Amino acid sequence: MESSGDIESLSAITLATHDMARAVRFYRALGFRIVHGGENEAFTSFALGSSFLNLTGETHAPIGFWGRVIIYVSDVDAFYRRAKAHGIEPQFEPRDAPWNERYFHLTDPDGHELSFARPL
Repeated sequence: MESSGDIESLSAITLATHDMARAVRFYRALGFRIVHGGENEAFTSFALGSSFLNLTGETHAPIGFWGRVIIYVSDVDAFYRRAKAHGIEPQFEPRDAPWNERYFHLTDPDGHELSFARPL
C-alpha cells in the first residue's frame, strides 16, 4: 500500500532575531539547551524534547509580525518562578484555561510570544 505521507510531528520552529547574543542569553536563562550555534553564530538551535527551537540572524528575515510558540513544560509554576528569577517579566501569572491547560505567556527580546503550558 502506498504511503499517504501523513504528518508525524513538529521538527522545529525558527524565529528571527536582531541580536543573536541577546537572544541566546535569554533562552539559556530559561534553561533551553543549545545543540548548535551560539551567541556569535548566525544560526542557533535549542533542543525541546524531540523538537527544536531555532534562532536565525539572517538580515532578510522580516521581524515585526505576531505569532506564539506554545511549549509544554513539566511544571508551569516552577518555570514561571525560573523566568522571574532571571529578571524576565511574564505577561501574567500562571492560570488554568478553559481548554484544560495551565499556562502563562512571556515575550522574548525580539517580540516573539512564548506560551509555557501543561495539560491539566
